[in-house]
Amino acid sequence: MKKEPAAKKSPATKESPAAEESPAGKKSPAGKKAAPAKKAPAAKKAPAVKKAQAAKKTPAAKKTPAVKKTPAVKKAPAAKKVTVAPKKATARLKDTAPARTVVHPPGGESRTALVRRARRINRELAEVYPYAHPELDFDNPFQLVVATVLSAQTTDLRVNQTTPALFAKYPTPEDLAAANPEEVEEILRPCGFFRAKTKSVIGLSKALVADFGGEVPGRLEDLVKLPGVGRKTAFVVLGNAFGRPGITVDTHFQRLVRRWQWTAETDPDKIEAAIGALFPKSDWTDLSHHVIWHGRRICHARKPACGACPIAPLCPAYGEGETDPEKAKKLLKYEKGGFPGQRLRPPQAYLDAGGRPAPPLGAG
Repeated sequence: MKKEPAAKKSPATKESPAAEESPAGKKSPAGKKAAPAKKAPAAKKAPAVKKAQAAKKTPAAKKTPAVKKTPAVKKAPAAKKVTVAPKKATARLKDTAPARTVVHPPGGESRTALVRRARRINRELAEVYPYAHPELDFDNPFQLVVATVLSAQTTDLRVNQTTPALFAKYPTPEDLAAANPEEVEEILRPCGFFRAKTKSVIGLSKALVADFGGEVPGRLEDLVKLPGVGRKTAFVVLGNAFGRPGITVDTHFQRLVRRWQWTAETDPDKIEAAIGALFPKSDWTDLSHHVIWHGRRICHARKPACGACPIAPLCPAYGEGETDPEKAKKLLKYEKGGFPGQRLRPPQAYLDAGGRPAPPLGAG
């Protein structure tokens, strides 16, 4: 009779979930491990809770410095006005080591972005100066090469006011090669450095007569052999007298391409190579005109007219000059400011666009 209660318990044991787990329960070690296994999730949850609490605290810790940094973000209105903060761009240019190509442009700009921005600037300038041309008066390659040599360390306007008397007396290389140096010096005196320039133009005239039959050669390697003729002068002649593409790296061109962060080079030959790599060869001559014209009329060396600049949104140096539109307009030169240009005999397209010819030497 005492065994019946035990018999009654056996069916309950089979029906209960504990009975279904009895096969596992037979192995006492597994049974012992099961209990800690149930406690393990609880143990794992505890550190998770601690980590969650720590995680909740960390954002708060990160947010506090962020709140402190917000005034610094508010202090950068200049960066919102322009594409790139002008102060940072200027600092980079000053600290840039000379004769180094900007493979990865300053400010994190990629090479592809630089090419796109540079070409867009050229397109914008082409719309502003569709009549851009060489600002030296000339009728043939000989006059152009002589005028370009004379334009060193002076303005194209002063050269244009001086060359009419020179070419009237010495119209050909043969005439100038046989000229009296003292008479040539007297004509070229208004150009400055007249003795050195007299020596150069007479020397190149003699070289043209002796080596090229009195004709200006149309190849770069021949032009640079002439006295007083460098790559800049050669490309002016090739691009404007022979229609062969070339980049004219004068003082305006050097200043602007560095100001626009197209390159950090300081050597003219390296600047030529760096800028030539950004544009197709067919654009080189017109690009030179666009950049030089913009440098003479708006983007001046000492005080650029930033407030009147058509490419201000693309310029990383915006703000270095006058940003007030009304004050900036007063800084414009030549036809943009309502003044005569540099040529006494400019192309008709320039006159149609509102340009005015320059006065001759001694007038007004």
